Amino acid sequence: MDQVNIEAPRQADLAAGFVQSSYAELPDRFYQRADLSPVRAPKLIRLNRQLAEDLNLDIGFLESEGGIAVLAGNASVKNVQPLALAYAGHQFGNFVPQLGDGRALLIGEAIDRGGKRRDIQLKGSGRTRFSRGGDGRAALGPVLREYVVSEAMAALGIPTTRALAAVSTGEMVFREGAVPGAIFTRVAASHLRIGTFQYFAARGDHEALKALADYAIERHYSEAAAAETPYLALLENVVAAQARLVARWMLVGFIHGVMNTDNMSISGETIDYGPCAFMDSYHPGTVFSSIDAGGRYAYANQPRIAVWNLARLAEAMLPLLAASEDEAVALAEAVLKKFQATYDGVFHKGLRRKLGLSAEHPEDLPLAAGLLEVMSANEADFTLVFRGLGDDFAAVPGEGGTRKLFKRPEEFDGWAVRWKERLAREPEFDVGRQEMMRSVNPKYIPRNHRVEEVIRAAVDRSDFSPFEELLSVLARPFDEQPAHSAYVDPPKPEERVLETFCGT
Repeated sequence: MDQVNIEAPRQADLAAGFVQSSYAELPDRFYQRADLSPVRAPKLIRLNRQLAEDLNLDIGFLESEGGIAVLAGNASVKNVQPLALAYAGHQFGNFVPQLGDGRALLIGEAIDRGGKRRDIQLKGSGRTRFSRGGDGRAALGPVLREYVVSEAMAALGIPTTRALAAVSTGEMVFREGAVPGAIFTRVAASHLRIGTFQYFAARGDHEALKALADYAIERHYSEAAAAETPYLALLENVVAAQARLVARWMLVGFIHGVMNTDNMSISGETIDYGPCAFMDSYHPGTVFSSIDAGGRYAYANQPRIAVWNLARLAEAMLPLLAASEDEAVALAEAVLKKFQATYDGVFHKGLRRKLGLSAEHPEDLPLAAGLLEVMSANEADFTLVFRGLGDDFAAVPGEGGTRKLFKRPEEFDGWAVRWKERLAREPEFDVGRQEMMRSVNPKYIPRNHRVEEVIRAAVDRSDFSPFEELLSVLARPFDEQPAHSAYVDPPKPEERVLETFCGT
């Protein structure tokens, strides 16, 4: 490789709306105060201007040479210390006592328009002491995937980390071969994970565990501070937040792909978009992750895995819950049992709305299960079937476009007769029903083959116009967009992407 002169890290002259991370006020063992690792020739691929505005950040600065330097890790914001956070985690069921930010740096926080603190983090910014032999960098493809999917999730109304910016580095990184490098700027309610609690629990560091729990309460669940048992209230809040989140994943056919405890956020946001994907044809056992050979994180397993992860959080928090371990275990188990009721409440209500139902009847859940069974047997597209129901609810059984999505349309017809009978018992049969169904059944999702097309155009041809167009379409997932009707289509057999990969 030719020798190049990379300018030493510097400090940006303008704060641009960044503030010092409140996490830096915790003891040093919570993080590493990290040095920046400058890159050769940073270039801004995209700045999320609307998000920057919501965060009260200086857009003009971020788009300037100095701002791009900050987003590339070539400059720090004045008076803000970059941090690599420490955490542990269960990865595919195996506990790793030290993970941490091996390729990420917290470069500060911002106070958004609602007065809430939001973390600003670089991914792919270079090695830290947590890198475990990795290069600390990110490839362009995974950066674009995370940008697209996280913003699509936000548009769908699902709690998620956000994409503030993507920057190319002008350098190559080596995976299977040499590929262009990039850095992703992620915004999160915080980067506290189940694995953060596990890190200190594994070390028997109860002082740090308490400090972490106090910080989590102050940052995310301030009402828990007034509870009779604040740490138990914290656990209850996290369990409820995760139950609501996973239910919403399931309602849109989203598969996280790597639900390790270090990838589960205390705040209840979706975090760490690696081998994630949205289902095309419905099947409960769908897996996309190239490293999930056993299907641990398959679509249908996600609620169960969420409970398993939360049980690991409860284990880590036991010293905070009661003086007696037996009492602490009993309290934790009672909280974990609440997951199912919260999950069912969100998921079942969502299913009813997807079917155009507002009232509750005992046959509703068997009716929904019957549709899913027919969809699975006929390899019908998850997104298009539910979207089509909103157009076909007034159609005569045996007619309408939805039935064409099934290999054996007559099997759908049999289900549709039961559905129409149920709709007829609604208080109002059709007033506003299509609008309601369209508001919960997206037409546009980040289909895997479309995301791969975006990545290939960028990596192979340095063409980011497909990336921009896809983002524009996904920003309005529930709207009719006739000019972009091609983005509705599921992949042809030769276009199917059956495996996705972690960014590392």
